[in-house]
Amino acid sequence: MSAGLEHIRRHMADYLNSQGVKAVTAWPMTPRMEQAEPVVVVSLRGCRAGPAGFQNYLGDRYDERTGQWEERYGRRAELTFGLDIYAPEKGDGEAVQTAFDALAGALILGGPEGLDVQSFSCGQTVRDSGSRRLTRPAEAVCTAYLCAVSDAGGGFTDFELRGVVKT
Repeated sequence: MSAGLEHIRRHMADYLNSQGVKAVTAWPMTPRMEQAEPVVVVSLRGCRAGPAGFQNYLGDRYDERTGQWEERYGRRAELTFGLDIYAPEKGDGEAVQTAFDALAGALILGGPEGLDVQSFSCGQTVRDSGSRRLTRPAEAVCTAYLCAVSDAGGGFTDFELRGVVKT
């Protein structure tokens, strides 16, 4: 059984790309091309999970696809994403600032489906002499629900990310 976090970095990167913010996931399976423009590198720095209901019971719902009622269980999770910005060393850091402004806009005005952004912060832009790049560390803390559905036999299917109600 999975914990529902296998694709969470990709989910965040896909959302950022859809908002016009160039983003990739950290630690890819294949080598990356050198970027000529700023890019946000998405990692998962932390996960704290707690109960979402009595013994993690969230209720039941009717699945129209299968024609059966299913019980839903889950946990409320607080996820800390690393959203570090990297850019070519040339220039005075204006490109990093522009990328940060776009990143902030994408997160503050909504965030990805299923993730409720609680806080967003960043550090200073510095030169990374080892990679000859400018970098600005940033992170976002989001809440989400990791849900599982029990089948007719009482066994659980894999966990999946479910959103919180956004107001």
